[in-house]
Parts: sequence; structure tokens; C-alpha cells
Amino acid sequence: MPWFLPRLLFTCSLILPFAVIAAPAGTLPLMPWPQQVEQPEGGGSLVLTMPLAIQVEGDNLKESLPRWQQRLARQTGSPDLPVSASATPLNIRIARQVDEVPQPDSDESYRLVVSADGITLDAATRFGAMRGMETLLQLVHNSALPLVTINDRPRFPWRGIMIDSARHFMPVETLKRQIDGIAAARMNVFHWHLTDDQGWRFASRHFPQLQEKASDGLWYSQQQMRDIVSYATRRGVRVVPEIDFPGHASALAVAMPELMAAPGPYQMERGWGVFKPLLDPSNEQVYQFIDTLVGEVAEIFPDPWLHIGGDEVDPSQWNDSAAIRQFMQQKGLKDSQALQAYFNQRVEKILEKHQRRMMGWDEIYHADLPRSILIQSWRGPDSLGEIAKNNYQGILSTGFYLDQAQPAAFHYRNEVWPQGLKEGDRIREGEAAQSWKFSLPRLKGKPLQGSFTLIDAVGGWRGFIDFEGRSRRMVREIRWLSPTQFTFRVDSWMGELQPVLTQAGDNISGYWRIGNVRYPTVGSRLPQPPQGITPELPDEAQLKNNLLGGEAALWSEIIDENVIDVRLWPRAFVVAERLWSAKDVTDEKNMYQRLAAVDSWSAVSVGLQQHAETQLQMMRLANSSDTIPLQIFAQALEPAQFYTRQHLKYQAGHYTQAEPLNRLADILPTESNKIRELDQQVDALIANRGDRKAAQAIRRQLEAWRQNIPLVEPMLTQNPQLRPLIPVAGQVAQISQMGLSLLDAMEKERAFGAREVAKMHQLLDQAALTQDEVVIALVYPIEKLLRSER
Repeated sequence: MPWFLPRLLFTCSLILPFAVIAAPAGTLPLMPWPQQVEQPEGGGSLVLTMPLAIQVEGDNLKESLPRWQQRLARQTGSPDLPVSASATPLNIRIARQVDEVPQPDSDESYRLVVSADGITLDAATRFGAMRGMETLLQLVHNSALPLVTINDRPRFPWRGIMIDSARHFMPVETLKRQIDGIAAARMNVFHWHLTDDQGWRFASRHFPQLQEKASDGLWYSQQQMRDIVSYATRRGVRVVPEIDFPGHASALAVAMPELMAAPGPYQMERGWGVFKPLLDPSNEQVYQFIDTLVGEVAEIFPDPWLHIGGDEVDPSQWNDSAAIRQFMQQKGLKDSQALQAYFNQRVEKILEKHQRRMMGWDEIYHADLPRSILIQSWRGPDSLGEIAKNNYQGILSTGFYLDQAQPAAFHYRNEVWPQGLKEGDRIREGEAAQSWKFSLPRLKGKPLQGSFTLIDAVGGWRGFIDFEGRSRRMVREIRWLSPTQFTFRVDSWMGELQPVLTQAGDNISGYWRIGNVRYPTVGSRLPQPPQGITPELPDEAQLKNNLLGGEAALWSEIIDENVIDVRLWPRAFVVAERLWSAKDVTDEKNMYQRLAAVDSWSAVSVGLQQHAETQLQMMRLANSSDTIPLQIFAQALEPAQFYTRQHLKYQAGHYTQAEPLNRLADILPTESNKIRELDQQVDALIANRGDRKAAQAIRRQLEAWRQNIPLVEPMLTQNPQLRPLIPVAGQVAQISQMGLSLLDAMEKERAFGAREVAKMHQLLDQAALTQDEVVIALVYPIEKLLRSER
């Protein structure tokens, strides 16, 4: 019998008594959490003698071994010495040798055993060995490993990160560092966005005018792109290039105006947004150009998929062209969607000629295209569900946009498989319902319209929401803050929404929190629950066969090489877990505990720079190496979440390449861990007013912020980039003092008068406003503490 049978990888019997931890996740510092973790009762550990004696059977991983040894040395602080006779053995056994270039169906399963005798890593292929080594590296702590057996494989085969190098150019070394992170998170795709309105970054041999005229001198040579592919390949990561057709073509139009649907003239686009230039689908030269260019792309990128973009096509140029309208009439194409489908059919045949398959955003989805295409969804569950039902394949990016500031928990709740209502929206006999329509103005674009229904049911409230044009979804955590004021939570394509609304007869008013930002709203009562759009779910076979996974997306309008790690890491590990781990690994508190561990590990072992980038910019802002006052101040703040920062820049006329990314908002982590911890302590104190440990923790933190303000104010005053935050510092001091007063009142069992409470609410409401693109996140736990006084 062979030593390794893939079908038995997850069913091996063990002699020693083991505690099996599958889901929910346990306390080991692992992310993504493996499919099965087994530890001997009583624990135990293996003390490592470094460097490890690594032996590989079944494939050649010679290039990987020095890199793994270097990372182990960084983690343990061990000197770089030759392997000794007493070194701890690590035996890597690979069942079958495969091509070193990773494929969409590469087997990434592995079994890791740490025993008192050493370490064994069994894998189906080299790619499973690479994933298993990342798990092993996460377990190393102070030159020791816990005794453990891990059986693991990913839930989804497609787990990637899209990085936009077109809007803000990313140097090669910066991209390599992100590839290291992708591999460390056990993800397997680097989706490289290479062209857009603001720059053409792919150096073409046949069309050198592209990089010469449309890149501002910032482009990747073919050797550099090959180097990136080689670098990723050695880490088991696929590289999927994206070349945008037919839209997002302003840069292409500058270099080759003869291919466009309108004569121009064209110039480099410096702003962010959706622009008009489009390729001309009626021009045969366009297809000749694409054929030649795809041939070049295919020579460099071996992956079978080529992403054509295909999104956000403004059809104005097509509609305004008499020649194109005549072409559409000749071809029987009734509208711009049909014309784009025709264009995509032609492009798909070109890709097929070069042994490549078409991938694109939602807009390429059309019945005239073959089911061999792959759709990347930015429109969300409705779009993805329809794709799967019609037996096209798709991956999810909605809810995984890391260029948006969103809490890790929001991404963690984002499920690739569309979720049903489970009849939660059905109003049963004996239940009472109230329905309200609302209008939510935003900083850019038309107001968000919709309605929600709250159902007073036996056992508590439940409810659902209908956003205009989107399918119904259930809401959660409905709470009445007073007889006329209520709140609830719901996840949306914009992030987590939490309204705080007050009834006055048949009207409601208040605000919706989108993430951490308040947006005012008004609404009125509906006579009965609306019809709504009920989501139609694919069957389970369609879900399994057609939804391949997902990608985190990092668009770079407000991200550059100096802050890219701050935005990507460690949140990308949360997306990685959603795509790798079992569906029922969902405990958010447990996730945050492990995320803290992987955050520090990724900086030490992988070399990610989320902390280094922050510290460097803190020193620049403070004009000093003593950044502690600025760090403490920053812990009370968060960047404005959702697309609030982008929309504020748009309103101010600063939404362009010229806008510097040099303010505190640019280096703040997406969410403040100190605020999240404070919020948990406030919850504990509200649940049990006698919880002295929680009260003391809250008091210590508020005192730290209050006492820090006189120390940070000189820093804010001396730097023009920090000066707009001087009023914010004063508000942080006031809110900290308010929290301390509330604690004192609770301890002395003293109630505040109505006028005092109203004054405190007024202060919090004012402090909740976005200022210099930041939000005082401290507002929310203190507001919760204040409401508990009722």
C-alpha cells in the first residue's frame, strides 16, 4: 500500500487520544482556520532545534527551502547556521509531481503532523506543501510548536487579491511583497489590473506608443512582468492579468486614437471616475490590435484566464456615432448591451485562438457568450445568483473591497453563496408588522431609496429590508432605544448599515450609519408591507459547480505604494479565511483574536509593512521619532468608512491623481482595535453594572486619551497636515471626560437630569460628524454607555 492516498487524507485514524477542533475555530494562531485540527489531550509542544533538517520527497522544492529557513530564523531569532545533526526533522512528502506553474484546479490539500519526534507534512502536490508550510510557520512561537495534527484543503479553488497598478503605479518590489502576503494567507491568485483611464502599464513590443504616450513613464517592462510571474509561481500563486476592453480606455485613446469610437482629441485622464472613451466595435483594426496584444500578453502570463475588464461602459460614443449605429443595424444589434456582447464574442474567439479563456466583470455576462467565460461580480449576490442559476461560472468581490475602509467583521460575514430568506419575511398569524419607506441622500450619486418592515413576533422582533432594484434581505439585532426610537443592522454592498430612527406619527427621521459615518434620512409609513424582490437561489449543485470563490479588490484611487500594506493587511487574511475555511467558521470574537496574532506574525515572518508604513508616516507627521502621543490620539479615530473619503474628495474637486495621500486618515487602520475592545467592555458593564474589571478597563482607557490631549496638541499645531484635527482633539478630550462622568454616576448610582443627557447627546452628535476624512470612533461606545442610563 502506498504511504499516501489522497482520498484518505482527511480520514486517517490516530492512536493517541486527540481533541478534534473543526468549526468553530480554536485558539491556535491560525488564519485561515484549517478544515480539521486535532490536538492531544493535555496539549504538549515540540521544542525546535534550528535550522530545521528539511527533507523533501516526491518533488523539487529546492528554491523554497532557503526562503522557509530564513523566515523561521526571523521568527525564532536564530542565527543563520548550517543544519546540525541534532536539528529537528521536517519531512515533506509529496504524492505526485506536477508542473511548477499553478493551475485553477491545482490540488492544495495537505496533512501536517507535529509530534514529539518531529514534523511531517504530507501533500498531494507541491502546492499543498506550500500551503501546509504557511500553516506550520504560523504555529511557530519562541522556537516551539504545539503538538497537532491538521488535515486541510480549501473550500473554494479561486482565492485571490486584485491590485490596481493603473491608477497609482506600484513598484515591482511592492507587488512582490503583496504576493508574499497572498501566499502567506493561503490564497492563490494575484489579479493584476494593468490598464485603465489613468495609465497603460503593460509594455508592448508591437505598440510601443502605448507605454510611451500613455503611462507618464511608469510602466512594467516585459522582463519585469515575467519576473513577477516567476516570483509568484515559486510561491504557488497564479498571476491573472487584466487589460481593459472596451471601456476604461482613456489612456489607450491617447496612444491610439484611431481605434476609438470618436475621433478625439484625447489627453491623459487625471481624475477618478467613469469616462467616455470606448474602442470602436465596428472597426476591424480594433480586433487586429487585440489579437496582436493578446499574443504578447499570453507569452508573458501562462495562466489560462485573461481578464478583459468589460465594466462601466458609457455608451455615449457608440450612440453618437452614425457609423456605429449603421453597423448595429446591419448586425441586428438592438442596443449598446448587444453591441458590447458582439464585441466580447469577437474578443472571446481571439482569446481562444491564443489558448486563453475570457474573464471579466459583471457587465460581460450575456446569453450570447459561451459558458466557458468567468464573471467576477462587483454587483453582489443578485448578480452572482443569476450567473450560477444559468450555469455560468463566477467569483465574488462585492463585500471584499479592501480599498473601502470596512471593519474586518463585515468582510468575515460576507458569504460567497447567496443567502435565502428562509421565510423570515412571511408575516404569520398573530404577528404585527410596520413598514417604512426611506430616502438616504449620499455625498455622490442619487439618494438610496427603499423600505423596511419590522415584525413584532413571539420571541422577539425580526425584519427585512428592500433596497430599490435589489432583492430583499433580512435585518438583524432590532432594538428599541425608546418607545419611539429604534435601530437594527443589515449588511449591504456599501458595508454594514445601522439606522437610528425616531417615529413621529407617520414619519421617521434620524440617520443611517454606513460603517462609522452618519447619513441623515427621512421616511414615512407604508400602509402595508411592500411586494419586494424575493431572491431566487440556485440549487446546491449549481452553487458548488459554478461559484468558484472570490477575490479581494484593492482599487488605488486613494492608495499608493506608501500605504498599500496598511489597507491590505491584515484584513486580507479575513477574506482568505472566508474563502478557505469551512462555511460555519463564523465566530467574530475568535476571528479577531487570531487576526491579532497573524497581524504581528505577518510583519515578522512574511515581511509585510502595515506597521512599518504607519510608523514611518507617523514620524513624518510628528516631525519626530517620538510618535506615542500621535499614536494614542489615533486610537480614538478611524478613517471615514464606505466610500465617504472618496466622495468628500469628489465634492471638494480633489478626486484626482494630484491629491496627496499624506494625512492621518491615509495611515489609520480601517478600524480601531482599542475602540472595539472598549465597546466590548461597555457591553460587559451594561450587562452587569457590578463588573469592576470592565469598569476599571474603561476608566484606564478614557484617562489615557484625556491625559494625552495636551501632549498631542503641539504636534497637531505645528504641522499643516494635522492642523485640521485640532478641534477633533478637543472633542476626544470632552468625550473621554463624559465617559468618566458616566462611570462615576454608575458607581454612585446617580442619574443625570434630562437636560444634562440632552446636552451630552448634542455633544456626541456634533463629534460624530466626519472631520478631515476621519471619524471619532470613541463616540459610539460612549453613546451606548449614555443610552444605558435610561
